[in-house]
Amino acid sequence: MQLEEFRKTKEKELDGYFKNVYQEILDLEDIPCEYDLGERVKIFSDISDKEKEKIISVARNLKPWRKGPFEVFDTFIDTEWRSNIKFDIIKDSIDIEGKKVADIGCNNGYYLFRMLDYKPESLVGFDPSVNTYLQFLYINKFIKSDIKYELLGVEHLDEYEEKFDTIFCLGVLYHRQDPIGMLKVLRNSLEKDGEIILDTLIIKGDEDICLCPAKRYQQMRNVFFLPTLVTLENWLKRVGFKTVELITTKETTTEEQRKTEWIDGRSLDNFLDQEDSTKTVEGYPAPIRAYLKASLKG
Repeated sequence: MQLEEFRKTKEKELDGYFKNVYQEILDLEDIPCEYDLGERVKIFSDISDKEKEKIISVARNLKPWRKGPFEVFDTFIDTEWRSNIKFDIIKDSIDIEGKKVADIGCNNGYYLFRMLDYKPESLVGFDPSVNTYLQFLYINKFIKSDIKYELLGVEHLDEYEEKFDTIFCLGVLYHRQDPIGMLKVLRNSLEKDGEIILDTLIIKGDEDICLCPAKRYQQMRNVFFLPTLVTLENWLKRVGFKTVELITTKETTTEEQRKTEWIDGRSLDNFLDQEDSTKTVEGYPAPIRAYLKASLKG
């Protein structure tokens, strides 16, 4: 679907199924606030309990909250993912001052808000989910940042009018049926000597292979390829990245991903074998993630 045509379908979603909660966000009072962009993105101001309850009721209407955490006027939005753990892993590899930055699959913008303190020239988030876009609008109603949120997916980057110095792609690659094709798109969306920071699911091993789940992985139908680290590095070099730096690998545990009152659904503990947590319910290896930095600069 053409980029502009896709944008129009998203506008219809906003004006249709999501119209009421979208209007609730627009109708929130313009309250002068302070904020703290630490591991828990905090918004605070001296407001009445009545004002606070109105604001928090909108947040409840925006569930499920997957990425965070946030604290809005003393209310802790305990998101499914403690995304601060992932940010702590990559923060020493972030060099974006004065640069044009994109976050592909940005969800509600948690990582983008955290990146504001790094003083980039611009921040653009890409995610086609209207619900997470509304969560971003809700938080940004009070932070009032210049972050731009595009209701677009990675498949629209080829048509996008701008290229970037740094692209973050966290937790997206394994959802794509053509991972090498996606990495090519990311490469083509970079300025000369640009770089990506990537996190994706992998499997252990030293061979040039990958796991292709038969039907589901952790109950997800949209997980297609889990490479070994060797294979992942080969993919990156094959599409034109000159240097590939491994930041770390990390097992995903219930310390990082778990069910909370802000998602009203199942989480990691439900997706692992109850008798052997080293396996998923389907019998595949439990999730391990690789974090890498790849550059076009030789």
